[in-house]
Amino acid sequence: MIKTFSITIFSLFFYCTIFSQVGGTDQLRDSLKHELIIAKNDTSRVLIMAEVANAYFGFNSDTLDLYGNEALELAQRIHFSRGEASALNALGIGFQAPGDYPKSFEYLYRGLQIAEEKNYVFETAVCYSFIANGYWFLGDYSKAVDFTKKSQNLFKTIINQHGVREWMLFNILTTGQAYLEYNLDSSYSYLLQFYDATLHDKFWHPVALANLGDCLFRRGDHRNSFNYAREGIAGAIANGDNLTEAEACATISGFFKTTQEPDSAIYYANRGLRAANSIAYGLGIYKNSKLLAEEYEQLNVKEALHYRKIYDSVNESMYGAKKVQDLQKTLAEEQRRQQQILNEQFEKENRLKQYGFIAGLAIMLLIAFILYRNNRQKQKANKILETTLSNLKSTQAQLIQSEKMASLGELTAGIAHEIQNPLNFVNNFSEVNKELISEMKDEISKGNMEEVKAIADDVELNSEKINHHGKRADAIVKGMLQHSQASTGKKEPTNINALADEYLRLTYHGLRAKDKNFNATMKTDFDESIGNINIIPQDIGRVLLNLYNNAFYAVSEKKKQVAKDLLGFKNLTGPKDYEPTVSVTTSRSLSFGEGRGEVRICVKDNA
Repeated sequence: MIKTFSITIFSLFFYCTIFSQVGGTDQLRDSLKHELIIAKNDTSRVLIMAEVANAYFGFNSDTLDLYGNEALELAQRIHFSRGEASALNALGIGFQAPGDYPKSFEYLYRGLQIAEEKNYVFETAVCYSFIANGYWFLGDYSKAVDFTKKSQNLFKTIINQHGVREWMLFNILTTGQAYLEYNLDSSYSYLLQFYDATLHDKFWHPVALANLGDCLFRRGDHRNSFNYAREGIAGAIANGDNLTEAEACATISGFFKTTQEPDSAIYYANRGLRAANSIAYGLGIYKNSKLLAEEYEQLNVKEALHYRKIYDSVNESMYGAKKVQDLQKTLAEEQRRQQQILNEQFEKENRLKQYGFIAGLAIMLLIAFILYRNNRQKQKANKILETTLSNLKSTQAQLIQSEKMASLGELTAGIAHEIQNPLNFVNNFSEVNKELISEMKDEISKGNMEEVKAIADDVELNSEKINHHGKRADAIVKGMLQHSQASTGKKEPTNINALADEYLRLTYHGLRAKDKNFNATMKTDFDESIGNINIIPQDIGRVLLNLYNNAFYAVSEKKKQVAKDLLGFKNLTGPKDYEPTVSVTTSRSLSFGEGRGEVRICVKDNA
């Protein structure tokens, strides 16, 4: 019950506060403080205090620091990891406004480490957003974009959780602001999306107006840009949003500097500096004092020196050597942590691979043992089987030596399937003959010659079948040998129908051996009047093999696509009961003139 309440509080207020620079209104802060008073457990108090801290972002850094530290101390005391991550995030974002970026990243990366280790998806995504915001403050805009994308990807995994869509909108704003510096088209697209989404939000809309005005000015649309920026400033003042006012005034002062209107530039820079000073907003003081120093340089040296001192002071406090060293140290520690995570993942993957290798080896040894035992149990093969096995070994040796064995690999499984049938017949009829001969001996001893003759006839018939299937196996092996041999270029009389049919079945069974789910209908229409023709069977066989492979591959891919479309509920343009079919026809032209006497082999699929 405690966990459910805590998460509800977290979702309700989190995006309303730190989500924007204007979220911390008096009404929201009062509401959060009331929730803090009536909270019944420490976990809820931690989360609410973190939200109160967030609500003071851009308004009062001291109060933010006070509530953030209280939340952190309580979370650590009660060992509440989620609250600790939330408090660290609040403290981290709090240091960004005054410009203490090393401290900001230190707290944010501590919060990120906890969120990642505990697999808190929401808190991890929020921390990515804050880190992106920090990189925007530092001026590292490409990293800002990288972290907003990482944040968006995580939020998409919990898209239905309360408050997530608002956070994704905040990432859109940050991305648009970052792209302002190096990709105006992308910036305009993101900022316009943010502008449309905040049309009816009195707090967000001034932010959208100010940023869109900046983008339009850089794109050359000066008239609309001034209108948007001025309207954004007016809205920020009405909301008491000094941070947005400071940023917008710096932006519009820069506009007037570009158009060489120094009085207007000085006016807006002064307004921006006052707004930034009122909340100790470091970056706002930095931007506006710099603009004033530059504008007064040609007008009033004393004033220029005054604002230059302000600029130098804030520049040193935010970007001085000590701050740079601290920041580099923090970022280096985070880089080492990330590298350690990658190393641990790599080691884990290696261990899994080793376990997989050992398991695979054990399975292979088991299979080898089973095959060895089965081989011991087999009866001795007859003369035809021995001859066939000898031919197979010879063929295997030739295949290893040949440089043209790429296509043979496609046939191996098919040949094994084809040769198994005649070998099974040979084994079966040999067993039957063995039993018949035993019966014949018994009948001879009884003197029953009629029965002996009948048994002898059966033995003779079985022997013929053994001979037939042995020749069949022998023919398959010879075809295999022919395919593996390097072509001599010598033509020989060949039954083209038999060759086409043989390679069709071998190719199909070869593919079936690699993919048990693969099925296809094979249709043949052979012209029996062709007879034998003079060809180089090895070369023609390889051509047929390639054609069949292409056809079977095409219908297999079509079948998979149909299945995917059905699973995805897509509108199919073709039939839903698609049946893969490969057709082979042979024909001979007996007409006179061009093409007379030619033999045609047509391979067709229905993909």
